[in-house]
Amino acid sequence: MAGAQESVDDLYARFGPSYRMLVSSTGMVAAFTMVLTGTMVNVAIPNVMGAFGVGQEQAQLMTTAFVVAMTTSQLLNAFVVALVGQRIGFCATLILFATGSLICASSEEFSLVVFGRVLQGMSSGIIQPLVMVTFFQVFPANRRGFAMGIYGMSMTMALALGPTVGGITIDALSWRYIFFVPLPLITIALALGVIFMPSVRSKERPKFDWAGYLLICITLFCLVSALSNGQKLGWLSDHISGLLAISVIGSAAFLWSQSKAQNPLLDLQLFRVPAFASACLIAFIFGMGNFATTYAVPVFGQLVQGLSATDAGMLMMPAGLIVAFALPFTGRLADRSKPHYIIICGLFFFFLGTALLGGADANTPFWHVAFFGMVSRFGMSFIMPSVMSTALKAVPPERLNSAGGAVNFVRQLGGSLGTNFYVVLLSLRTQFHSDALASTQISGNAASQELLAGVGGILSVAGVPEAMHQSGALHYLGQVVHAQASTLGFQDGFLIIATVFLAAMLPAWVLGRAQAARP
Repeated sequence: MAGAQESVDDLYARFGPSYRMLVSSTGMVAAFTMVLTGTMVNVAIPNVMGAFGVGQEQAQLMTTAFVVAMTTSQLLNAFVVALVGQRIGFCATLILFATGSLICASSEEFSLVVFGRVLQGMSSGIIQPLVMVTFFQVFPANRRGFAMGIYGMSMTMALALGPTVGGITIDALSWRYIFFVPLPLITIALALGVIFMPSVRSKERPKFDWAGYLLICITLFCLVSALSNGQKLGWLSDHISGLLAISVIGSAAFLWSQSKAQNPLLDLQLFRVPAFASACLIAFIFGMGNFATTYAVPVFGQLVQGLSATDAGMLMMPAGLIVAFALPFTGRLADRSKPHYIIICGLFFFFLGTALLGGADANTPFWHVAFFGMVSRFGMSFIMPSVMSTALKAVPPERLNSAGGAVNFVRQLGGSLGTNFYVVLLSLRTQFHSDALASTQISGNAASQELLAGVGGILSVAGVPEAMHQSGALHYLGQVVHAQASTLGFQDGFLIIATVFLAAMLPAWVLGRAQAARP
């Protein structure tokens, strides 16, 4: 049975109406597991640094390698499906992910952990468009928004639960066990995939665009590395300048190669369809904002509000759970309404929630910050199913796999760049505010002089020698200035993201016009 050629229609005829639920559950388990693992690993980075004696720069390779591998492998979906079919591709990808997990869990060298993360990233990148296209195939045209909502629900649940599950696992056992957690779920998904995934593949052996794949890997690795280290090494340093130059040349070479390739990884012809191109632009912006705020809110909780890592991770859990439960309903709404109206509504909620975060500071209550995150993520539940279903509806059935890989690649690319851009922006704005606030700390600043006198009095009562009062008070003043600058930096970052989402309403409106123009 596993080796037979079975289409969606064949399987539907064999299993009846329940097949739709069975294959959907199969895809959801796989997507949930891979995204869950990715979010758990982020919590483990400090532990990995201690275990292998590596610094922050080296430890960041765990994330960079995973992100680059996942982003680039989104483009492999069409080739994999054409070569071996969805069933074998799905199962082989799960095995590859399990292999990467075992390598990470058992490695005694940090380089092997990075290699394992590359395998995990490749698997996660292939599985996402593969599962999304399968959902699109098994649901009728009038329920494909609902299907995308179900697809998004699994990933959103994983994003919400990942940090908490990872923290509990690390505290109770060790960082290595976070790589064992997904294995039972992978086994379940593998067993279900052998039975329920369709297995039709191309009669002709497709050719793989090795040159294009190598170019996009080099381009993204250099770009992400430059963005990750530019602030530390200097944006005009030879190292960063070289990386940025390679990424620019590489991206141009990649686009040129895709325009000439017979079997391109990224089908540029798809972007000539206005509805598809508009949906991809929104997906890119959505990915940037979603990933950036997912990173920023917990960090804001720790650095500005002084929360523990567990409490900071909990800030986004209510938002994630609300989105997960809302997605099927908003997906169904996308089937019954014009998608661009739904997308504009979602963009507004994301704008509103992020703008509210732009006013938060150290004194903002925990549940207020959590509520702001819930508002922005509620908007996400409107955006995701509508964008994905609209993009796939805009292309003919024979190009679904290419389109699925392309829109997921664009969304993931936005996410990869969004997080790094936010980190750079946060650092620049924090430094700007720090310099501005420091310039006001002069002898004529009554507030600063009052603070210094107050700290000196406290030190005197505590029995600290008088000779150390001034240095101690100045040190405390420096901490106050840095804390205020950090708060203002986060606020600037949130407000800029909010502005971008407000501007994204324009391509959403263009999307509506493009759909209206379609015959």
